[in-house]
Amino acid sequence: MNFHDLHRPGDPLLLPNAWDYGSAALLAREGFPAIGTTSLGVAAAYGRPDAAGATRAETIELAESIKDLGVMVTVDIEGGFSDDPAEVSDLVAGLAALGVAGVNLEDGRPDGTLRPIGLHQRIIEAAKGHGVFVNARTDTYWLKTGDTRERVAAYGHADGIFVPGMSDPREIAEVAASTPLPLNVLYQPDGPTLAELAEAGVARVSTGSLLYRAALHGAVAALSAARGRQAPALPTYAEITALLPQPR
Repeated sequence: MNFHDLHRPGDPLLLPNAWDYGSAALLAREGFPAIGTTSLGVAAAYGRPDAAGATRAETIELAESIKDLGVMVTVDIEGGFSDDPAEVSDLVAGLAALGVAGVNLEDGRPDGTLRPIGLHQRIIEAAKGHGVFVNARTDTYWLKTGDTRERVAAYGHADGIFVPGMSDPREIAEVAASTPLPLNVLYQPDGPTLAELAEAGVARVSTGSLLYRAALHGAVAALSAARGRQAPALPTYAEITALLPQPR
């Protein structure tokens, strides 16, 4: 079975996201057939801003370190770490040579805008042809800008579509029905269950930064217990990014 075969609408792949060798090895031991990387976890581990194109080398290093764990690996490469399709092509070719099964390419930019559709179409095209599953992510929900349906249709030459931030099962079902590509959504603890997402036709459910944030929460909770204090709530994505260096 290849990575594409794991994407089954109505029976979605639950994809946990790792941030270092230890987390990836643990997830592989748990029997998941595939794991992804999380850009937030990688950025935080190295003291870099997330989604700012600042962790290209670190992302490649992580992919190389976990390539022999016996599971399929898909790598979050943010926006490809470049607006130059040729550079993105070279990056994906290098990852493919390591045996990576897929990449995640987002259209969101650090300034809160979306990459122009035409440019992101060329970036997706540049990432294809290397034998890896290209998951085209649109950040219309994250950034509250742009037209989701327009972006999903425009990225139809990718291998999969990722729309993080959607939480209404009816809307998710409508987006899933609007594209022939497998739809990927982000799991949210207070959002639809896996069964509800399956019913909506989702083919892949990613955990994103959730596991990394849960690991940090576990560490603080252990310290809180030792101090006889109540543990704080699970940190949000925004709370973690606020602790990191800001994009320059």
